Amino acid sequence: MLKLLKEILRTGEATVKYPFAPMEVCKDFRGKPEHRAADCIACAACTVACPANAIQMETDTAAGTRTWSINYGRCVFCGRCEESCPTGAIRLSADFELAVGSKADLTRKAVFTLAGCACCGKPFAPAKEVDYVARLLGQTARSEEEADRLRLTAATCPACKRAQDVHQIACMGIARQMDAGHSEAGHSEAGHSAKERETTP
Repeated sequence: MLKLLKEILRTGEATVKYPFAPMEVCKDFRGKPEHRAADCIACAACTVACPANAIQMETDTAAGTRTWSINYGRCVFCGRCEESCPTGAIRLSADFELAVGSKADLTRKAVFTLAGCACCGKPFAPAKEVDYVARLLGQTARSEEEADRLRLTAATCPACKRAQDVHQIACMGIARQMDAGHSEAGHSEAGHSAKERETTP
C-alpha cells in the first residue's frame, strides 16, 4: 500500500481538471474562427477560400448593404479563411467550446455598407473595400495626379469602367483614322510637288 502511494505521489495527476478548470491547448491550435468586423473590408476572399462553405456573403444593392456570415456548425477549422484574409480580420482562436442550445446560435453575422459609384452613383462594392483598394493604389502612384486618377478608378463600378473603356477605344480609333488621313494627305502633297518639279523646264 505504501509503495502504491509513493508511486501515485511520484507520478502526479494523470488527468486534467477540465471542465472544472480551463483547458490548456498547444500553440497554433485550430479553434473557433474569430471575426473582427472593424478590420474586415468584406472583400469575400474568405468565402472563396472556405472549402466547407461555412462563410457566406449576401449583397443587397437595394438596401446598399453586404452581409457577412459564418456558420460554426459547418466549419472544419482548416484555417483557410485566416490565410486568405488581406487585413487579418479573421483568425483561429483557442476557443473550442461551441456547444449551443439552438442551431441558429451557431451563426454570426456582420453588415457592411456599400459605396456608390463615383460616376453613376449606384452601390457596387463595400465602402471599406473601396477605401482599402484606393489607399493601396495611391501608394503605388508616381504623382498626386496619378494617385487621384487611380482612386477615382477604384471608386467606379465595373459597368461605368466598361463604358469609359469603350469610349476611349472609340476615341483612339478616330485619332488613328485622323492620323492616317493626315499621313495620306502628306504623301499626296509630296507626290504632287515631285511631279511639278519633274514637269518644270
